[in-house]
Amino acid sequence: MINESKYIEIHGVEQAFKTPKGRFVALRDVNLNVAKGEFITLIGHSGCGKSTLLNLIAGLTTPTEGSLLCANKEIKGPGPERAVVFQNHSLLPWLTCFENVYLAVERVFAATESKAQLRARTDAALALVGLTPAAQKRPGEISGGMKQRVGIARALSMEPKVLLMDEPFGALDALTRAKLQDELLAIVQKTRSTVVMVTHDVDEAVLLSDRIVMLTNGPAATIGDVLAVDIPRPRNRVELAEDPAYVHARKAVIDFLYTRQAHVEKAAA
Repeated sequence: MINESKYIEIHGVEQAFKTPKGRFVALRDVNLNVAKGEFITLIGHSGCGKSTLLNLIAGLTTPTEGSLLCANKEIKGPGPERAVVFQNHSLLPWLTCFENVYLAVERVFAATESKAQLRARTDAALALVGLTPAAQKRPGEISGGMKQRVGIARALSMEPKVLLMDEPFGALDALTRAKLQDELLAIVQKTRSTVVMVTHDVDEAVLLSDRIVMLTNGPAATIGDVLAVDIPRPRNRVELAEDPAYVHARKAVIDFLYTRQAHVEKAAA
């Protein structure tokens, strides 16, 4: 039986890499449980291993030590139950938006569903991110924000148990970023997905998260603190601007990053 409070389990994880200068330890002694349906963000200074940890959960890399489980099963590699959205949308430029999403749908469901059902799944995923009118356009014909929506649609089309996002809005302008954050809030509310997302943006972390996992500075980074964001959903960014709980959470993250973990910035100065 699956323990929903420990849907993702990370036990004593270390990640080290061989380099010309010797062994480099990126992460050490990382322990974290993520509940089913929970939205977690990973935040910390550059080089703290946020993306490394996300890649471990995705199964794109294997830990040097420790173990990772999803739904009681050891993560040994990539799988359709864990979909990844990168900052680079990675769309195939010669295919339409529909075709880019259809490829993912076909890979996961072709053995059990008809082509009509596969097309219906693709249409539903594009509708979920508001891209039905752009279905027959190619990536070169749409904006950066729309490309990211296609990437999100492609991930959601596989009906993953876990959605992993590596700074998906990092390259977008502020207004587009805010719009997609709001859309992501609505999508997660509807799909009840379990989400783990890497971000550098404190406001994004507080707006989206149930908990914010703050990593210490690298090398040999680990979890320095975990902050529960006790703000009811659905959330409205305008209303939250003066919400005491929002202000408190934002201050706590900034204090961790720029007071408790400030030496990276000083060393770089």
